[in-house]
Amino acid sequence: MAVKYTEEQLNSVDKSFFIQLLLQQQEQLEAEFGVKGWKQLPDAISRKYHFVPAKVEVEEHHIGVYAGKRDEHMVKADHPKALLHGSLVSPSLGAAIINGKYVNAVPFYRLEQEFQRYGLQITRQNMANWYIRLAEEYLAILYDHFHKKLYFYHVIQADETPVLVNHDGRKSWMWVYRSGHLYQKRQIVLYEYQQTRNASHPREFLKGYDGICVTDGYQVYHTLEKELEELTIAGCWVHCRRRFDEALKLIPKSYQKESHAFLLMKQIQAIYREEGKLNDLSSDERLKQRQAVIKPLVDAFFAYLKTINVSKKDKFGDAVGYARNQEKYLRVFLTDGDVPIDNNASERAIRGFCIGKNWQMIDTIHGAKSSAIIYSIVETAKANNLKPFDYVQHLLEEMPKHMDDRDCSFLENLLPWSEKLPAGIRKA
Repeated sequence: MAVKYTEEQLNSVDKSFFIQLLLQQQEQLEAEFGVKGWKQLPDAISRKYHFVPAKVEVEEHHIGVYAGKRDEHMVKADHPKALLHGSLVSPSLGAAIINGKYVNAVPFYRLEQEFQRYGLQITRQNMANWYIRLAEEYLAILYDHFHKKLYFYHVIQADETPVLVNHDGRKSWMWVYRSGHLYQKRQIVLYEYQQTRNASHPREFLKGYDGICVTDGYQVYHTLEKELEELTIAGCWVHCRRRFDEALKLIPKSYQKESHAFLLMKQIQAIYREEGKLNDLSSDERLKQRQAVIKPLVDAFFAYLKTINVSKKDKFGDAVGYARNQEKYLRVFLTDGDVPIDNNASERAIRGFCIGKNWQMIDTIHGAKSSAIIYSIVETAKANNLKPFDYVQHLLEEMPKHMDDRDCSFLENLLPWSEKLPAGIRKA
C-alpha cells in the first residue's frame, strides 16, 4: 500500500531500491483497484512505546584560574555554584533520589545498587546526607510557605499515626494537615514529625488558624477547640461507621438483619448515598442539598440512637457511645458545603506515608523531620497533578538562585498552581 516518506528518509534510502518499492506498491494498488482506480487518503497511524533506559552524564565545568606574576595570589573565574557545598549532587540527581525513595518507596540500599549499575558509587550514607541537607537548605523554605498558605483555607483536615524511627527506639508520631479535599484546586498536604501525640503539637501548628478542621474523635482536637476561639472541629463519619461495622460482624449472620447495628449501618449508608450525589455541586448547592435531604437522615439516625439501651462493655456499646459523644462534631458538615463528610483524605495521606518498610530505613529523628518536609513537597505536587521528579528538579534548579533574596516572594512562582511553572511539569 502507499506510504509517505519524509525528505530525510528519501535521502537515506538507496534510490534504485526506493523506486522498486514504489513500483511494487503501485502494482498492488492496481491489482486491488484497477489502473488509476485509487486515490490517496490520510495515513492511518500506528504507534508503539519504546523505553529509553535512564543514563548518567557528567557535567564538567572548566574554570579559569589565574595567578599574579609578582606575588602569586590567585583568582578564579565565575562558575556555577554547587547545589550543596562540597558535594557532586546536581538538581537532577537530587530529584532522582527523592523520587525514588519518597514517590516510589525504594529504600536507599536498592537505589545504591541501581546507581552501581550505571557506574556510580553513591552510598546510602551519601544519599541520606544529601536529602537531609536539601530539605534543610531549600525545601524547608517552601514547606514553611505552604504552612502559611494553609491558613487561608476555611476548611482543613488533620490526622496522625504512629511511626518507628530506628535510633529513637520508641513509637513516634507523624501528623498530617491538609487542605479540605472538596476544594478542587490548589491542594496542600503537609506532614510533621513529632515524638509524642500530645496536644502541644497541633496547638503550635494551628496557632492562629481561623476555620474548620476535620478530624477523627481524638480528644486532643476537642481540647484545642475549647482553647482556640476561632477553631471549629468537624467529626468523621467513617470512624463512626467503622465502629458499627465491627459490632455487626460479631453478630451471627442469621441474626444480623434484626439487630440495631444493622439498622444503624443502613441509616449511615443512606447518608453516604445521598452525599455521594453532591460531589460535582458548588459549595452553596451542596449545602442546600445537605440541609434538604441529608439533615433529616442524620436527625433520624441520632433520634434512633437515643432509643437504644446498651452496655458499654461490648463493641456495639462502644459504637453507640462514640456516636452519641461525637454528635456535635458529626453534624458540622451539615452547616458548611466545603466540609467533607469524613476524614478519608487525611487517612489516605498518612497511610501512604507509613506503608511498607521504607519508613523504617530512616534512622534518626533528624532524618525523620527532613523526610516529613520532602513528603510534603512531593505529596502536594501529586495532589496538584504535577510530576514529582520534574517539580523537585525545578525547585532545586531555581531556589539556589534566590538564597540571597531579602524576601520570599520568589516562592509564589514555584507553587504547584503557578502559571510560571514549565509546562512539562504538569501531567497531561
